[in-house]
Amino acid sequence: MLNIVIFGAPGSGKGTQSTKISEKYALEHISTGDMLRAEIKANTEFGKKANSYISKGYLIPDEVMIDKLDDLMKKKNGVKGFIFDGFPRTIAQGKALDEMLEKYDEKVTVVLSLEVEEDELVDRILKRGEISGRSDDNRETVEARLNVYHNQTEPLKNYYSEQFKLVRIPGQGTIDEVFESISTVLDRIIG
Repeated sequence: MLNIVIFGAPGSGKGTQSTKISEKYALEHISTGDMLRAEIKANTEFGKKANSYISKGYLIPDEVMIDKLDDLMKKKNGVKGFIFDGFPRTIAQGKALDEMLEKYDEKVTVVLSLEVEEDELVDRILKRGEISGRSDDNRETVEARLNVYHNQTEPLKNYYSEQFKLVRIPGQGTIDEVFESISTVLDRIIG
């Protein structure tokens, strides 16, 4: 199986690129952000709990997310692989994902790190908030999310780099230019 982690700061294009990767390579797209927003919108118990963290710009506790992903993995038989979009976000989550995949005799194949300058990230997120109406796309929450990213998520680059799985992708440019860079890497891996 081809198991991809797409990695980057909020606003780096993870969701957009994940959708394109999923379509081209027939992978199951697991977007923790979309999943969480759906749970929040449906006002489920999980959604209420998740919203209490997200609305303040914090991450969901590791064990909560791993249990949710494990449930999703159990239901996905016969797929060519997965693209994990928005997870892991901490080294502990990275280790937990490795352990969860091991249960299924799988591993992370590659980690695509979308590299985008900070000013560009803020502009993208604020514009997205204007267009989509996402309540978490405001300046205060964006700054909190970027701080969380730098303090808790960015250390994952070293974690995956030490495993020789991290590939840095220039995340600025058009959607198609970024996707072309990603496709070049994935085509080389698939052979």
